[in-house]
Amino acid sequence: MHLDHSEPPAQRYTYGAAPRRSGGPPTLTPSGSPPRRRALRVGLGGPVGSGKTATVAALCRLLHDELSLAVITNDIYTREDAEFLLREAVLPPERIAAVQTGACPHTAIRDDISANVEAVEELEAAVGPLDVVLVESGGDNLTATFSRGLADAQVFVIDVAGGDDIPRKGGPGVTTADLLVVNKTDLAPYVGSDLARMARDAQAQRGEKPVVFTSLARDGGVRPVADWLRGRVAAWRTA
Repeated sequence: MHLDHSEPPAQRYTYGAAPRRSGGPPTLTPSGSPPRRRALRVGLGGPVGSGKTATVAALCRLLHDELSLAVITNDIYTREDAEFLLREAVLPPERIAAVQTGACPHTAIRDDISANVEAVEELEAAVGPLDVVLVESGGDNLTATFSRGLADAQVFVIDVAGGDDIPRKGGPGVTTADLLVVNKTDLAPYVGSDLARMARDAQAQRGEKPVVFTSLARDGGVRPVADWLRGRVAAWRTA
């Protein structure tokens, strides 16, 4: 029996952004200088329910007065994550776009990134200049990584409720991400997760790559991620 494994193409949805104009020379600023460097693109991946969308929302709330932000969400068949961000009003609607991958989430962030790249470019053209575009993957497994053609830096989010053995299990998401976020630390006493053990295992897997522990249920819980992001933006601007 033949099984059809073909995957539908990813679909893009934007909220209020004007269509991107293609062709022609780059637009110059009034001073005649070229436009500013493109935005830093930061990919956020991790298992289902680890808190990726909540982390994106918290970052937008904390940093929207400091940085010019936009968000791309990825879901398989819905626009649930983008709709959540819209309901929470973390950014103006025109700064949020959704990609429906139609297949496993890693397809649109690693294998065929065209829908996400076009969504980023359209947002930059419509509402730019931007400092950061956050590209959130749909929930995936520990092998999920972003193509470097899409993301300049990668954040991988896990949570303590998934088990304190996740850092020890490793996988590309845990070991290679530029930042590992261990989320929902407030739940550790209730699910029997040993945070000190998770920290040791993460360091053993990642070496000098940074690891932060967060609880978005607490005021300022996203600050370790925001501080890391500020550092990446500063380095991007001076590179």
